[in-house]
Order: sequence, then C-alpha cells, then structure tokens
Amino acid sequence: MNDKSPVAAVTVRLATVNDVELLHRFSVDLASYEDEPDAVTATPQSLARDGFGKDPQFAALIAERGGTPVGFVLYTFNYSVWTAARGIFIEDIWVVPEERRGGVARALMQALAQECVAKGYKRIDLNVLDWNPARAFYERLGFKWIRNWLPYRLSGEALERLASPP
Repeated sequence: MNDKSPVAAVTVRLATVNDVELLHRFSVDLASYEDEPDAVTATPQSLARDGFGKDPQFAALIAERGGTPVGFVLYTFNYSVWTAARGIFIEDIWVVPEERRGGVARALMQALAQECVAKGYKRIDLNVLDWNPARAFYERLGFKWIRNWLPYRLSGEALERLASPP
C-alpha cells in the first residue's frame, strides 16, 4: 500500500434544503469552538424556512472531500452606496478540525470570490475574533483588517428597549 496516497480534491457546492441538519451541526460546532456552545438558537427547521423558503435570508456553500462534508460557509448580501454594488457578508465559516490546512477554507473562499466576480459584486466582508488564528489565513488571501472600523451590535434587551415607545 502506498503511504503517499493522493488526497481527494475539495469540491464546493451550493447548499440545499436537504443540508439543514448539516448546517445546524456545523453551526453548533462553530459556536462551541468560539466558546459559545449555547448561543445557537436556530434549528434545522428555522434554517429550512429562512434559507430555502420563498424569501431566503442567507445562502450557504458546502465543501466536500470524497463526498464527505468537511466545511461550510453561510453568507448574506450587503450593499455599498459608495460602489453602487452588492457584496457578500460571511456570517459563518467552519472547517472540521481534521481538515484544516487542507485547502477547504480556500476552496470555499474561492467559490465566494467567483460568485462576486460573476455577479458584479464588489467585496466580501467578514468578522473574525481577535484570538482566532484564521486571521493570518484571511490576510494571506488578501483580506484587510479595517483598523479604524469597530463592529457594534444592538440586540437582546437593548434592542427591545430602543424599540419601545417613549
């Protein structure tokens, strides 16, 4: 037997409603990796409704090696009034630990870049935790850390309070 057997190529495909259990499992795995194991409140049913219903709120790609799912990227779209063009916002990207450094994330990012170019979108945006070693990977791809922009979020009780009439 050859110890240097070739590694199967990574293929990337558009997720379908049949992938909602996988998307959910990968999301839970990602939340656990980010030390937020209880943060996922989505269910496979809500993912089916929100991603594959009559008004999809996101799209997702699945990376496979040898027919086995090894990663995913879930994304939405944004719009820049400056460029008068749409862009992609990566909400989540996950590669199973044993497949990291094997070209999976690069294949997912390349597929997103190809979608942008094909559809005339002008950029891909993402947020990454400051401790995440994947930052170096994103920078090697050409992502730039926008040092003068800080992410802000309004949610939970603060969102409810602001929405309430005075």
